[in-house]
Amino acid sequence: MKIAVLGTGYVGLSTGVCLSEIGHHVTCIDINEQKINQLLQGISPIYEPGLEDLLTANMQAGRLHFTTSHRVALSGVEIIVVAVGTPQGEDGAADLSYLVHAAKDISAYINPDTIIVIKSTVPVGTNDFVKKMIEDQCGFPVKMVSNPEFLRQGSAIEDTMKADRIIIGSESREAAAKIKELYKPLHVPVILTSTRSAEMIKYASNAFLATKISYINEIANLCEAVGADVTDVARGMGKDKRICEAFLNAGIGYGGSCFPKDVKALLHTAGLNGVDFPLLKETIAINEYQRKLLVTKAVKRFGGLKGKKIALLGLAFKPETDDMREAPSIPISEALNKFGAEVVAYDPVATENARKIIGDKIRYAGSIDEAIFEADAVFIVTEWNEIKGIDIAKMLEKMKEPVIFDGRNCLSEEKIRRCSAVEYYPIGKPPIII
Repeated sequence: MKIAVLGTGYVGLSTGVCLSEIGHHVTCIDINEQKINQLLQGISPIYEPGLEDLLTANMQAGRLHFTTSHRVALSGVEIIVVAVGTPQGEDGAADLSYLVHAAKDISAYINPDTIIVIKSTVPVGTNDFVKKMIEDQCGFPVKMVSNPEFLRQGSAIEDTMKADRIIIGSESREAAAKIKELYKPLHVPVILTSTRSAEMIKYASNAFLATKISYINEIANLCEAVGADVTDVARGMGKDKRICEAFLNAGIGYGGSCFPKDVKALLHTAGLNGVDFPLLKETIAINEYQRKLLVTKAVKRFGGLKGKKIALLGLAFKPETDDMREAPSIPISEALNKFGAEVVAYDPVATENARKIIGDKIRYAGSIDEAIFEADAVFIVTEWNEIKGIDIAKMLEKMKEPVIFDGRNCLSEEKIRRCSAVEYYPIGKPPIII
């Protein structure tokens, strides 16, 4: 099929590359000329494992193209996939301004046979809103499909090619059948719904997972109070098929481009429709507390942090991405600054993005060794493999004081216990002090 994809962010680029990989002819559009020039050279503007290899392979095969021209990209296409950003507005609602611009661009070049697929995360009713907007401008009926994405940064390719399910929401049977055919080479279960149900599925899924994370973090805090081990508790819970083990890893809260934004957007939608949703309010409140938990623990341990050197290991909100959106490292850095600590941070790939957000309030190291040298304490913020695999004994030798606050419970307790002198403070389990 001949497809156009509007937007070359995580969702748009991953979708475009994967659709070309399964045999479709895809043209990706973005108004950012610098980004398109990068892509035309086979360079991905985002860090995503495996993406650049597939990108260059499909460009060479002639199935994947990039342009800034809507006229060129939309001419004669069967399907237009809209994957523009819907960032959080000041009131918590999704900002649909990029989507409105995309609708205007589409209406200028669309033909009656083209199907419009909204892959962006949008509030319930948005597909109807976009449909009316385009029809008012182009003058004929258009077919709309809600096809939400469920990609995780750091595994976007696998999440596309080996998805759990594909949601197709439409009031047009013909359009739904066409999009189902589009994904046929993936051999993934397809769920057909109404447009509004598809829009709700995306928000309901992310809000549930965020709530699950906040729940296990509250259990972790209770475990610390009563002397239990949250890792054992989570394992025991997760073996129950009704619960499952995913998203039961206690830590310093969720971040990224989806969970924080989507939970707040769903709460906003509930409010607009007169539905109180206290569970989501509590999910957000728990997460805000959890993101600064390491600082709280450090203040309790040291009595104060003024003049203390704190090494932050990890800046991105999760491993295998350079994304700093809603990363716990941001409020942690801010809190440490307020307490007068000297902060030195290391991340394998997210340093440049961190500089844009955190700025010069902290120092940035080029290696773990540089960050931890003469540190009074280490905060483990992101569980990169490089950080999980660190030689703990050698790390402690380089530090001023052997104090570790593990926000991801990712270091080996067996190796910790072999150390001659250490204070190890994990999440949701008793500390190890030798």
